[in-house]
Amino acid sequence: QVQLQESGPGLVKSSQTLSLTCTVSGDSITTNYYYWSWIRQPPGKGLEWVGAIAYSGRTYYNPDLKSRTSISRDTSKNQFTLQLRSVTPEDTAVYYCARDTVVESTRGFRGQGTQVIVSS
Repeated sequence: QVQLQESGPGLVKSSQTLSLTCTVSGDSITTNYYYWSWIRQPPGKGLEWVGAIAYSGRTYYNPDLKSRTSISRDTSKNQFTLQLRSVTPEDTAVYYCARDTVVESTRGFRGQGTQVIVSS
């Protein structure tokens, strides 16, 4: 059974870069035809798809966040990573990593999530 675990700092200062890692067990991030996504939920709001990296290594980004977002992977560690640059308090959210069969989806199987607070 696949498990996903997010890790990273819970507090980031405005203008800095938020970096989170998702460690996957029970499946390979190169397995056809999954997408490995980052999703977030700001306080009091719904889920927002941030971006994804496909089994092939191709990346996809939310157009609203694309200029600030990078997703990469380390296949030797079975991990994928989110970097969100120039953060503001509006980036405060619970961040989830997920596995899905489609891109731009918030309905995939998610990890437990990690709270990230951006201080002004």
